[in-house]
Amino acid sequence: MGELVLAAKVSHVPSLMLSEVAGSPLKAAREGAVQALRELGRRARERRVSTFVVFDTHWLSNFGYHINANPHHRGAFTSHEAPQMIQDLRYDLPGDPALAEAIAGEAAGAGLGVMAHRVASLGLEYGTIVPMHYMNEDGWAKVVSVATPLFTSLEESRILGEATRRAVARSGERVAILASGSLSHRLWPNKQLGPEAWTSVASEFNRQVDLRVLELWQQRRYREFVAMLPDYAVKCNGEGGMADTVMLFAALGWDDFNGAAEQLCDYFPSSGSGQVNVEFHVGG
Repeated sequence: MGELVLAAKVSHVPSLMLSEVAGSPLKAAREGAVQALRELGRRARERRVSTFVVFDTHWLSNFGYHINANPHHRGAFTSHEAPQMIQDLRYDLPGDPALAEAIAGEAAGAGLGVMAHRVASLGLEYGTIVPMHYMNEDGWAKVVSVATPLFTSLEESRILGEATRRAVARSGERVAILASGSLSHRLWPNKQLGPEAWTSVASEFNRQVDLRVLELWQQRRYREFVAMLPDYAVKCNGEGGMADTVMLFAALGWDDFNGAAEQLCDYFPSSGSGQVNVEFHVGG
């Protein structure tokens, strides 16, 4: 039997990479967030994680749910939206076709259209690559990346999260699930992308709701959080419709989940969005 041994909401913003570049105006600005990702990687290794499943809000799909089931992920990634921040970032990570296809099969059995792909030229997006750069840099664990559909519903994403939980339980893997995406995600318009964009959230309403969400998580008031999640995703400009967070909580048991939420870095802005790294503790 398989086991979920780590679950987290993680940031993947390109400024994480830029803050490590000598001479960058953001040098060391994301150190807290970077160290939080490294700590999650350390914990994953300590708990003998064999596979990371990443719900990636930067792999956006217009047509349904997709899972990268390649046996190996290898390439050099340059971001099409921010090539000055992420360019020629190399990755070499083992995949987990069996678990990817098991997730797709479980979802299909629940009536959801999901395709698992073994296509050598299907690369990873930075919502998976950036967290893995810090958590799984030498490829010690396998990786399954799951796309976020643009035209979907909370209920469909919940079905996929629940299918992931069942597939993990039936596998022989020790799994870490990552919801890779922002909290609120209203970005600054192009003409306002000056230095101050890195240090402020674009909407005070969004910032206040993000902070309230973090309070609810700290207090384990998950029933209230999932009740507000549909409005939160819409009114606070959720990245990928917050499908990653929906899938994560579905995999955790939705409003029956009662584990501790451990915030591993300060809440921080990036291009107007709200970011954080939080572990949701599972098991005993």
